[in-house]
Amino acid sequence: MAEARKTEDAPVEQAPKKSKKGLLIAIVAIVLVVVVGGAAAFFLMKGKPAADEGDEEGDEPPAKVEKARKAKKEHDEAPPVFVKLEAFTVKLQTEQQEAYLQAVPELRVLDAHTGDKIKQYTPEIRHKLLLILSGKKASDISTPPGVQRLANEMRVTINAIIEPPPPRKKGKEPEEPGDYAGPDEPVQAVLFTSFIVQ
Repeated sequence: MAEARKTEDAPVEQAPKKSKKGLLIAIVAIVLVVVVGGAAAFFLMKGKPAADEGDEEGDEPPAKVEKARKAKKEHDEAPPVFVKLEAFTVKLQTEQQEAYLQAVPELRVLDAHTGDKIKQYTPEIRHKLLLILSGKKASDISTPPGVQRLANEMRVTINAIIEPPPPRKKGKEPEEPGDYAGPDEPVQAVLFTSFIVQ
């Protein structure tokens, strides 16, 4: 009987050793697969957005794309900065009878530095805006879309004064400005706090 017990005990002791080794190998293999898979997914996901953004932005250099992304992030996190201009009172172009416009624009700018820059250029900005306003007819600015077009035109004019654009190619007509400014333009919007046509 003692021999029978030894033979029964011997296989029982060897089985746990094999199962522990097999279990250990299985765990190591699973951990290795998870780590390699996670690293591969990280590198693929990290590389993919940069490639997508490059396609959307066109052939812009990476530094310019990064600068725009950084400016947009800072712009989204920072509280809005507004610069109030003095009231404009101008005589509009005559149609049937004389009409006058009194408007008080406020500029939404990227940051306080841009606000300081606008104050430095105030005489030139006021001059250009007076030329734009006095060239309008009452019918041009009597509807909300007309007022928005005026605000867009004023925004583009102010941005051109603060940061002059590169020279245009000959024969290329300027496009009508859109309702939204680019993420890195100094003046993001022109808002009217008062707009009266009499």
